[in-house]
Amino acid sequence: MIASDLAMALDPLLFARCSGFHPDIWQADLLCSPSPQNILLCSRQAGKSTVTSFLALHQALFYPRSLILLLAPAERQSKELFNDKLKRQYQRLSENVPVVKARQESALEMAFNNGSRICALPGKEATIRGFSSVNLLVVDEASRVPDDLYRAVRPMLAVSQGRLVLLSTPYGKRGFFHEEWSNGGPNWKRVKVTAEQCPRISKEFLESERKALGDRDFRQEYLCSFEETLDSVFSYEAIQAVLDTSVKPLWSES
Repeated sequence: MIASDLAMALDPLLFARCSGFHPDIWQADLLCSPSPQNILLCSRQAGKSTVTSFLALHQALFYPRSLILLLAPAERQSKELFNDKLKRQYQRLSENVPVVKARQESALEMAFNNGSRICALPGKEATIRGFSSVNLLVVDEASRVPDDLYRAVRPMLAVSQGRLVLLSTPYGKRGFFHEEWSNGGPNWKRVKVTAEQCPRISKEFLESERKALGDRDFRQEYLCSFEETLDSVFSYEAIQAVLDTSVKPLWSES
């Protein structure tokens, strides 16, 4: 039993499978990855919230005194991730998994007997500034989280060297989510999953959604396409084209 518990502590994928979860290939790859920075560009209903819930539970159960934050643009969304995904997965954990009991539960927080905490927070800077030494920071619907909030939460990982997971469908060519995906550099583990790659979404359903939403919204919601924002005067490509870092400024500070 001790050997089995140790194996699950070292292997989040084994933990998820012993819990009764049968991950897709990309979900298994994410569970196995040690990457500290992860960005999931996924279709609606692709399973990004489910696999992230297992990452959070694994951190809380096997690493005592861990602090896990679930951040979303609004309280309703953070509650949905916390209650409908994470707490439900916790309640379904099988007897094959060493479960640490929750000593305190509310609509937005679970505190465990091993000192770990999972907190769900709305996307308001005033509500998150008091947290530090975060071991896992999950930003759900990241494409709709304001840039200033993203800049405010990143320092929470500095001392703990915690893990960051951004997950979202696209929301136009704007904001930190698009910037990190497109120009964030090699330190990110990028995962893209379209609805066509999800075995639980039928071709018939996608065809009906294409007709109902129109091509632009369908590409954004199901094909992970960063579409031009409708209120933009210039396209993203046009703006990038006029930026030339090779040209030296006429005046510079000495």
